[in-house]
Amino acid sequence: MKNYYINSLLHGGDYNPEQWLYDPCVLETDIEYFKKAHINEVTLGIFSWAMLEPEEEQYDFGWMETIINRLYENGISVILATPSGARPKWMSDKYPEVLRVDEKRNRFLYGMRHNHCYTSPVYREKTRKMNTELAKRFGNHPGVIAWHISNEYGGECHCPLCQEAFREWLKEKYQTIDRLNFAWATTFWSHRYNGFEQIESPSLCGEYGLHGLNLDWKRFVTDRTVDFVRHEVKAIRDAGSEKPTTINMMYDYKGLNYHKFKDVVDIISWDNYPQWHKKAEYLTAMDNGMQHDIMRSIKHQPYLLMESCPAATNWQPVSKLKKPGMLHLASLQAIAHGSDSVQYFQLRQSRGSSEKFHGAVIDHYGGSDTRVFDEVTRVGKSLEQLQEIVGTQVEAKVAVLFDWENRWAMEDAQGPRNKGLYYKETVEKSYYAFRKLGLDVDVIDMEQALESYSIVAIPMLYMFRDGFENKVRTFVENGGTVIMTYWSGIVDDTDLCYLGGTPHGLMDVFGIRSTEIDALYDWESNTSIPVKGQLFENDFGMEMQKSL
Repeated sequence: MKNYYINSLLHGGDYNPEQWLYDPCVLETDIEYFKKAHINEVTLGIFSWAMLEPEEEQYDFGWMETIINRLYENGISVILATPSGARPKWMSDKYPEVLRVDEKRNRFLYGMRHNHCYTSPVYREKTRKMNTELAKRFGNHPGVIAWHISNEYGGECHCPLCQEAFREWLKEKYQTIDRLNFAWATTFWSHRYNGFEQIESPSLCGEYGLHGLNLDWKRFVTDRTVDFVRHEVKAIRDAGSEKPTTINMMYDYKGLNYHKFKDVVDIISWDNYPQWHKKAEYLTAMDNGMQHDIMRSIKHQPYLLMESCPAATNWQPVSKLKKPGMLHLASLQAIAHGSDSVQYFQLRQSRGSSEKFHGAVIDHYGGSDTRVFDEVTRVGKSLEQLQEIVGTQVEAKVAVLFDWENRWAMEDAQGPRNKGLYYKETVEKSYYAFRKLGLDVDVIDMEQALESYSIVAIPMLYMFRDGFENKVRTFVENGGTVIMTYWSGIVDDTDLCYLGGTPHGLMDVFGIRSTEIDALYDWESNTSIPVKGQLFENDFGMEMQKSL
């Protein structure tokens, strides 16, 4: 892994000039507009595979080279993408195995994006060749500062190749079928397996009642995706490019455990599309702030805001236009939480297809004399005045625990509520309590160390992974403060219920044993009554009381 380095605050975004190759004047106009808006970076090539390899192994990099050179000549850097997020049609036509199979075992047709199989040897080889060619040609270009690996990884495949890979993953984890049967409690409903070859991925057409199976499948999907990212990065490194790598993550995406990617890429980045201008604007700001802190806390270093919208999106239920000043405010929020960039999707608005009405720096009007362009320019000027903070760290003494695998397990638990468990919302309440006091907050998972913090809030940690209770005990013994809520320490990491009382392994630490839990109807609520004591006699205590 390379050390993190970006030597200036980046201002730019997703640039798709291949959409405009029919008009050479557009590139030169764009460059002038970029300079006017104080844009110093573009992300290039995300959806360019069909233009880079129009026929199998017939590559055309000339147009991209021209653009990278012209941008570099004008002081604009490039984060170069690998194009695996959307492949050309010739590949699907010739090699249908690259197409995903859904949980009902139906193979996808060609279309949209990210509907390919990460296990497919053909797709892996085609990706390796493309990344190798890109890295050989541009990997050491002085204008290329980093690699954007694919785009918004997500989804899962249930094809025969993935089924076999899943079985091998299970064999490595459990070693014997008896251990797997015990961990998954397969004797319930007579679902016991006689061999790994009998196991299939979860499906509504088949087995989905074994919670251990469902949980392990989600872990496998993450591991399979991590392995594919590693495969993409290896091709770049083998071709001689040492530029840092990143993947762009998504807001509140449940499908992948993002913490598992921290050792595969050099920089964390994410795509930020909050819905501003609702009734309670501060709640949107708090929610957005927590997402920023989740991303920063994955590697505990500065991250990149890879995508945002300067105007209005086109895909949200209501795509609200940002009011004057909102772009500047939201952009500086990202910087304040540790981002070293503000980037947009996209720099020039598309004329057609799915995102033709998605906001952009340069809209269909095509000029620089628009309010949105002025707003973008204001952001660019502000970032130039803040260059001295690039690479600085956020040092938090408070952490809130938000764990992907815990969320997977709890949402599949079947009780005590099967509608609205509100795990994320409960975590947010703890986060908000700290933020209202002006405290910086790390948002961590169970794997991360606790000793650097003074206070750790652990809301609704239904699942304790092996040894976590000892980590908490040691933290408390060494003077740390833990705030843990109800519905914690209920099951182990295979979703087997702990015996002997909950919270597992910590009853003596907290001085309580939970014996019952009740679910509230939507119209019910509980009111906490504070007991007089040191905890509730200060501002911190009052905020935590409100959150609980």
